Amino acid sequence: MEYDYLIVGAGLFGAVFAYEAKKAGKKVFVVEQRSHIGGNIYTEEIQGIQVHKYGAHIFHTNNTEIWNYVNQFAEFNRFTNSPVANYKGELYSLPFNMWTFNKMWGCLTPEEAKAKIEKQRIEAGITKPQNLEEQAISLVGKDIYEKLVKGYTEKQWGRPCDQLPSFIIKRLPVRFTFDNNYFNARYQGIPIGGYTKMIQNMLEGIEVRLNVNYLEEKETLDSLAEKVIYTGPIDEYFQYRLGALEYRSVRFETEILDVPNYQGNAVVNYTDSETPWTRIIEHKWFDFGEQEKTVISREYSSEWQTGGEPYYPINNEKNEELYQEYKALALSETKALFGGRLGEYKYYDMDQVIEKALALVKQEIECRDMR
Repeated sequence: MEYDYLIVGAGLFGAVFAYEAKKAGKKVFVVEQRSHIGGNIYTEEIQGIQVHKYGAHIFHTNNTEIWNYVNQFAEFNRFTNSPVANYKGELYSLPFNMWTFNKMWGCLTPEEAKAKIEKQRIEAGITKPQNLEEQAISLVGKDIYEKLVKGYTEKQWGRPCDQLPSFIIKRLPVRFTFDNNYFNARYQGIPIGGYTKMIQNMLEGIEVRLNVNYLEEKETLDSLAEKVIYTGPIDEYFQYRLGALEYRSVRFETEILDVPNYQGNAVVNYTDSETPWTRIIEHKWFDFGEQEKTVISREYSSEWQTGGEPYYPINNEKNEELYQEYKALALSETKALFGGRLGEYKYYDMDQVIEKALALVKQEIECRDMR
């Protein structure tokens, strides 16, 4: 065979695996269905601004090893993610912190804020949260839930909050300090020059073919390599034979505006249910831009349809059971290994994607070298 590994997908997982396999002396070939590398972290330059084409991506991690790893391929800026919530013209700090509690209730101390939240939790009759709505009220009280959680979350997931699992809201930080940093991570930033440049550096010297639908050419492509690393949707690989897993998708409306500053912040969430978009991204503020124009993207969440772009797995009980059945099929495959968000049907942050890719390539190459 011509290659040791055929890697399907030139996103972060595929690029890390490809880089490490090449470094270990393996012959690697990458195919990508889109017209560009980078997957969903792809950035393109518009008006001198690095535009996050598939939504905002801020790299953050507490893992020093992973931070040092990505810094091989890019220099990172010192961007700190501090979103703003817009509820019908009222602006609140995110993540939920003392600025939020002061604006909502006039609280001046952590004790006052905690007492207010506890009072609203008791009034709601919540003892053991059973869903996202109850979990949110337990964490931040009913007022904040109604204004800053409910509308945004239901737009994002397309389901009532009382029908969503509680663990989704646990990703949102709640702080009784005046700290506007969304991520509680030691390291945080965005590659100077964009993520595409970072992925290009990972894939340097590796053969990459774009605009290739692997599943349409599977037999021919499989014959080129001893092993396939597949990072696409796991159910699509198996031709949906057990049924389709559910995802949420995102649509973007991007505009170039003839003003230097549209909203004064990189990310503004629109938390009322009436506004059709979930948030507006102003891309220049990811990189402290001084351009005369600006580029914004409105994000609209929708249910995924076959042929669309799957973004967020819907990790409810039904989908988890179906994924486990597909995982069993994947484990029985001798030719292919599965990885990444879509291959594992799991929401991963970027540092977790890198950790998973490094672990898989290490395990795979060690096993191959023993054979």
